[in-house]
Amino acid sequence: MNKNAKDSNSVDISVVIPLYNEEQSLAELSEKIAAAIDNYSFEIIFVDDGSTDSSWEVITDLNQNSSRVRGIRFRRNYGKSDALQTGFEEAVGKYVVTMDADLQDDPQEIPALIEMLKNDYDLVSGWKKKRHDPITKTIPSRFFNAVTRFTTGIRLHDFNCGLKAYRKEVIDSIYLYGEMHRYVPLLAKWKGFDRIGEKVVNHHPRKYGKTKFGISRFLNGFLDLLTLLFVNRYMRQPMHFFGSMGVLFLIVGLGISGWLAYLKIFLNQSLSNRPLLFLGILLILLGVQFFSIGFLGEIYNQGQVKQEKPGIAEKKGL
Repeated sequence: MNKNAKDSNSVDISVVIPLYNEEQSLAELSEKIAAAIDNYSFEIIFVDDGSTDSSWEVITDLNQNSSRVRGIRFRRNYGKSDALQTGFEEAVGKYVVTMDADLQDDPQEIPALIEMLKNDYDLVSGWKKKRHDPITKTIPSRFFNAVTRFTTGIRLHDFNCGLKAYRKEVIDSIYLYGEMHRYVPLLAKWKGFDRIGEKVVNHHPRKYGKTKFGISRFLNGFLDLLTLLFVNRYMRQPMHFFGSMGVLFLIVGLGISGWLAYLKIFLNQSLSNRPLLFLGILLILLGVQFFSIGFLGEIYNQGQVKQEKPGIAEKKGL
């Protein structure tokens, strides 16, 4: 069924689930979600992020048995942010819930998250206060969350919790790529959705398969955080950053060069053995370059890198 042909008012909750090689958990997860939110009209959107196991076959069977289950399969692995963004674009529910496919997130938490949204929250994030993960995952996660709280000013304990609930207008206002799924609360806040709540949620040990966690995910996450903070502050006025740096370098470079010129002209001192001369010239060149970058950025401040959209191989129920 085409998304545009579906009456969005007939669906209360869209549950978007990105997944990669989770064939054993999908049927059980689908059943648990249906049992947890059976009092609502809902849809479940599985986004298969290029799985190499039989995850897509399981999704196909689930779709054939229930019109509530919908599926999207990527041609290759793009990452969680792209999977979520694609699911967001297909979701039609008044409220959108995201969760992981490994059965560690508890579907029984969904009704409480929805009730918080009904009480005027724009976004509610789960907090896995008691986690069932190895220490190699929990320690980096705590450090990551502490840094993110400090730099963003958003007082959440668990930015990376996959279990979150949103009003539909929130996900319609943001765009995810890279590792940006970690920063949906920050993106939402920048769009004016600042009623952000948090709820302690149950977290279960992994039942099937193995974790997809890797230390590179946190490195990429930090780099994306720096990108977000920089772009949000300077995207519309790049001269404020590059121009300021350029002026600073120019002032210092010209000051050094002026002092050396005084020594040469009035005191007749040799400058050939003074490394300070090269530092002054370098700073002047850097100042001109930074100022030029800021100027060009102001001219082209609406230019954005167009992100590659995932290649979708198949859809079920869409």
